[in-house]
Amino acid sequence: MTDGERTGYGVISVRDYRKKTEAVFRGLGFSPEESRIITGVLLAADLFGVESHGISRIMKYVRLVREGSVNRKAEALILKETPVSALLDAQSAMGQLVSERAMGLAIEKARKAGIGMVQVRHSNHFGIAGYYALKAAEQGLIGVAMTNTQAIMVPTFSAEALLGSNPIAVAFPAGEVPFLFDAAATVVTRGKLELYDKLGKELPSDWAVSHTGTVSRDPGEVLRDIREKRGGGILPAGGAGEEMAGYKGYGFGMICELMTGVLSGGTTAYHKQEKGDTSHAFYAVSPELFGDAGEIRRAAQRLMDEIHAARPAEGQKQIFIAGEKEFRRRAERTENGIPLSLKVLKELDSLLAETAGKEQL
Repeated sequence: MTDGERTGYGVISVRDYRKKTEAVFRGLGFSPEESRIITGVLLAADLFGVESHGISRIMKYVRLVREGSVNRKAEALILKETPVSALLDAQSAMGQLVSERAMGLAIEKARKAGIGMVQVRHSNHFGIAGYYALKAAEQGLIGVAMTNTQAIMVPTFSAEALLGSNPIAVAFPAGEVPFLFDAAATVVTRGKLELYDKLGKELPSDWAVSHTGTVSRDPGEVLRDIREKRGGGILPAGGAGEEMAGYKGYGFGMICELMTGVLSGGTTAYHKQEKGDTSHAFYAVSPELFGDAGEIRRAAQRLMDEIHAARPAEGQKQIFIAGEKEFRRRAERTENGIPLSLKVLKELDSLLAETAGKEQL
């Protein structure tokens, strides 16, 4: 089934996606440049096929702006800075805006000193972590991006959600396309549950547990349990218990929490309220710290080529490197349009009429 044939979905062109989404954010009071940046991050998610972090989240962003959780007039403050590092207080700014600035600062420092490490606290949801890591790789640098989230992960042997989905993204420059790994420490993200709830779909049986500690296939129930801190939540990558190594997802979640909420002096997952208390980390590293950048890039491509040349498992045609499917999907969708659920398309048009009805499209 192609993108355009998915049941309950329509297709929107990249041009219309940009115009409509930017108009909504301008209608909320963001400048044209700010609206372009925010839209660019959402578009990157939908082009890659990460539907849970694309335009399906626009209603949530609108709500956060209207209730004041996002301060659209905020200007991030640099609290501490060295030639290789910086700590920013976002002051409840839109996550995409402060994150664009933070990764830009990390890249600038890496170009001058070989490495740039920027911590951010008091921010908001920033979209897909891979967007920021990729910005560094596109300039020949190794990029890393992490963020904590509100507590949704039930750690191994716990009945309570204590850690976030806490994604970690790493981008490494190679030949034709960079290596791009972007994954949450949980089986799925909260955004995926919200998408399933919006579409009226049941959850797979190995994704989440309710406040009773038993498997729940009801996304609405799990989301309510998370919001009300009644117990239950999403399982760590690997699943429940130790048999399938769920402790690995738990460990990755802890690493991300330490490198974001703790290192920045911000708020950790269990204490977050989704009100300007998210922490991020952005790192950029120049390969030239360790040798010839061109040779390192070629060595990365040789490694990828060796993996591609390996014998596929029975029934499989190809072995993929992290990011390859997403880059292919981006190319196809850029040319043919982006599939979005009809409900999300209707929401976008309703918001456009409500917040930006006077904008010239």
